[in-house]
Amino acid sequence: MIHGRAMVTDGQGGFRLEAIEVDPPQPGEVLVALRASGVCHTDYDSMRWGNTLIMGHEGAGVVAGVGEGVDGFVPGDHVLLNWAIPCYQCFQCRQGNFVLCEDKPKVPHARTRCHGNPIGRAFELGTMSTHTVVPPAALVKMDQAVPFASACIVGCGVMTGVGSVLNVAEVPPGSSMAVLGCGGVGLNVIQGGRLAGAKMIIAVDVNPARLEMARRFGATHSIRAERNDAGLLAAATEVKMLTGGRGADYAFECTAVPALGAAPLAMVRHAGMAVQVSGIEQKIEFDMELFEWNKRYINPLYGNCDPRHDFSRLLDHYHRGELQLDELVTRTYPLEDLAGAFRDMHAGKNAKGVLLIE
Repeated sequence: MIHGRAMVTDGQGGFRLEAIEVDPPQPGEVLVALRASGVCHTDYDSMRWGNTLIMGHEGAGVVAGVGEGVDGFVPGDHVLLNWAIPCYQCFQCRQGNFVLCEDKPKVPHARTRCHGNPIGRAFELGTMSTHTVVPPAALVKMDQAVPFASACIVGCGVMTGVGSVLNVAEVPPGSSMAVLGCGGVGLNVIQGGRLAGAKMIIAVDVNPARLEMARRFGATHSIRAERNDAGLLAAATEVKMLTGGRGADYAFECTAVPALGAAPLAMVRHAGMAVQVSGIEQKIEFDMELFEWNKRYINPLYGNCDPRHDFSRLLDHYHRGELQLDELVTRTYPLEDLAGAFRDMHAGKNAKGVLLIE
């Protein structure tokens, strides 16, 4: 049994650093000593899911033990964690929709205890912890040249943003794109556009500091939106002016603001594509004229990630200097300073904040 630490939420808006006990891996399981965990808005939201659990879903670390029957991993391997854990056998996995797996592998909650009681983990990972036990399908091996802080963010924000461009929209070279919201996910949509060879990448945000970041990550143009611009219609007019009056070929919503769920439709040309990246789940109203004519609106999950293929591809881009990961990590924090990481995240100070775990 391993004695460790973890950030635990009570599910009612609170969290604290707690001592935990983690059992050795059983057959078909892998024990990971975590070294870094990304911090994002989903982690903040998890504090109000009504369940006591270990927080965190973006992680990287070192294999500390493998259970019987596990192939492909040995102690000492550096690994990335993937929160959309596929079984590779169900209907959706057989269709290639691994993020929609209908029989997601899980490790029993009893494998981890807090104050003697079994405790669950966010997305079956709980990366804001010194140790976690996961199914092998939750892991992708990486080489040791990638810093843990840079690697961990691939497992959600980078994959979501870049994958929305390359896997979902399949943006062809020479295209024009508008990116609404230049936080962590939006910056990676911009990076995805650069990797795809988009000719024009228009960043839209209310925060001038975010727009400056967007330029550094590949935006060719920027529009500072006004907070009172309902539906970003005025910003959409500027997008159309930049694209010869037609509108962008693609527009990506990355704000997570429900009132802006329809905004990308106003920025794309006829037969263009609007991609709702940020995961808005609230009920919103649509003006159906925004769909005119032949526009497509898609709401993908996690950049349609295939972890076995995509994580390696993203790290290859990183090694070739084509994907900025180190630069995305604005600041690191010790595990016990999650409050500070959340504070800076909400203040818009970071492209990405990361917890470093000893």
